[in-house]
Amino acid sequence: MNNGRERLGSRMGFIMLSAGCAIGCGNVWKFPWMAGQFGGGGFVLVYVLCLLLLGLPAMVMEFAMGRAAQASPVRMYQKLEKPGQKWHIHGYFALVGNVALMAFYTVVTGWMIYYFIQFLTGRSADLGFISMITNPGVNVFYLFIAVALGFLVLSFNLQGGLERVTKYLMTALFVLMIVLAVHSGFLSGAKEGLSFYLVPDFSKIDGSVIVGAMNQAFFTLSIGIGSMAIFGSYIGKERSLLGESVNIILLDTFVAIMAGFIMFPACFTYGIEVNAGPSLLFDTMATVFNNMAGGRLWGTLFFLFMVFAAFSTELAVFENILAMVRELTGWSRPKGSLICGVGVFLLALTTALGYSVLHFQPFAEDTAWLDFWDFIVSTNLLPIGAFMFSIFCCYKKGWGWDAFIAEANTGKGLKVQSWMKPIFKYFVPICVIALYIYGLATFKWK
Repeated sequence: MNNGRERLGSRMGFIMLSAGCAIGCGNVWKFPWMAGQFGGGGFVLVYVLCLLLLGLPAMVMEFAMGRAAQASPVRMYQKLEKPGQKWHIHGYFALVGNVALMAFYTVVTGWMIYYFIQFLTGRSADLGFISMITNPGVNVFYLFIAVALGFLVLSFNLQGGLERVTKYLMTALFVLMIVLAVHSGFLSGAKEGLSFYLVPDFSKIDGSVIVGAMNQAFFTLSIGIGSMAIFGSYIGKERSLLGESVNIILLDTFVAIMAGFIMFPACFTYGIEVNAGPSLLFDTMATVFNNMAGGRLWGTLFFLFMVFAAFSTELAVFENILAMVRELTGWSRPKGSLICGVGVFLLALTTALGYSVLHFQPFAEDTAWLDFWDFIVSTNLLPIGAFMFSIFCCYKKGWGWDAFIAEANTGKGLKVQSWMKPIFKYFVPICVIALYIYGLATFKWK
């Protein structure tokens, strides 16, 4: 064990920090509009199954690798692989994946801050998603705020900076979600909205729904690019990793489900299209708040919650990038924070300006830089990473099942049982690679 490695101060800090990485825009922005586009309850059911059958095993494996290696993904494989093996190459893809994620996630975080400021200052009447994303000044300014605040927090030590801030953010997030969900439950369209959201229509479940649910499960848990491994490296061996993973997934699922409880009753109350897509959160929720009693207050609270959710993930992924870069360079935390912050900001300018001065249409009509970076991360690196982790942990050509189980089951709590071995060793990699190939084959390239 590297005795000089920074540690988290408590088990609660680890759970909140890991949950903070998992919980973010994927839960409250992407999940509801995907549920709306893919038919509601059927997608929700498949998503929950993907979390349990694919996301949970993958999270346990990623945590185990990080805790055993006591290193970030760029060094993790080198400590666990056998002499002469090349698994460590995937560690560099993990770094690329985290950077690519922040190339668009920081811009979305900036959008959340912008909407929050507009509602807080009473200037929400003229808000529009298209007018916002096509304004280069707004995008660059709020991108800068998102990146600067994130790396400013990380420039402090782990316990004093990231752990403390994330615990406050996550607590406030849960309270705000419950308040807003209760409020939506009393709207006139609550019954119809919740029926659409919670009652599965099995006729709408097809291959595309299953692929979308898998990719969303990995995206929302930040599985496949080492984001969970880094937090595994910061904790001790007092608790087994299956139990900790279950706690984090329960918190993550709670937030995603609550997001639907907030949005869909409002959609059915005010006649908003549930399949509006990425604009569902911005245009439709702004319209709802602008046309309801006390809308300025509720809108301010809602987008404050969105800022918390976005920052919880941003801070966690920034920490992952910073840890990997520091292990490669030996830089101090303040120096690494400054240089990584500048690098992320410059790369994210592609997304921030992608709807105005840096036009780029990588795939079908109306796609842009955001779609390109999301394709790199969600469609490719996350499922490929989950596949690599499962092969490495379960087969003798990698770390091996016995070594993985010894690490995962160390400590108090739920243990990986022998009957689960086929799920980890066969079901997870076969399902992931099959759905990945199907997703590429059916992807809307043009």
